[in-house]
Amino acid sequence: MTEIVLLAMVALFVGLRLYSVLGRRTGHEQQPILRPAETAAAGEGAVPPADLTIERPESGGFVYEEPATPGIRAIVAADSSFDVARFLEGAQAAYRMILEAFWRGDRQELRHLVGGNVLATFEEAITEREAAGEQLDNRLVQIERAVIQDARLNGRTAEIDVRFDADIAAVTRDREGRVIAGTLSDAIPTHDVWTFRRTLSSGDPNWLLVETDEAD
Repeated sequence: MTEIVLLAMVALFVGLRLYSVLGRRTGHEQQPILRPAETAAAGEGAVPPADLTIERPESGGFVYEEPATPGIRAIVAADSSFDVARFLEGAQAAYRMILEAFWRGDRQELRHLVGGNVLATFEEAITEREAAGEQLDNRLVQIERAVIQDARLNGRTAEIDVRFDADIAAVTRDREGRVIAGTLSDAIPTHDVWTFRRTLSSGDPNWLLVETDEAD
């Protein structure tokens, strides 16, 4: 019984973390539909470097690309609580949480963050890694850039594609902890597009990762 209660508390904690960062209004938001990413990127001052770089709105502008505009408008019209800037910040937090859960083989946390075929693929990879006696000692060095590439609303189901350009240091160790591949001293640039999905009529405020792909 103690273990069941503990797992329930962990699930609640993860859910609250995601709710606090994915798509919830702060009470101080700007108008939701503003200029696209290329205009914002070419405009005002640069974002200070940080371990988790977040491209925040500058002068009320949000970071998204032009093809995402119709989808963003549709989602905002269908869900008045949706906030673009808040979502993008949360997507970056989710990116880190999901990668770290996958690297350490935490299936329980992944099930609160990932859905569909992506979850099955992640769990299969973890199982194969465990069978081989391998451990991932990876580090997300920084997210260089995160931008909403596309968005769409099908009925009450919203999907948002976010491109992440990040630097990751990757190391694989054997059962004894010996390095068999990679190095932590040399980060590798990665470019991915992750698709997050949420049913707007659902009482669950969380967005799930449902698709991953390499960016062009």
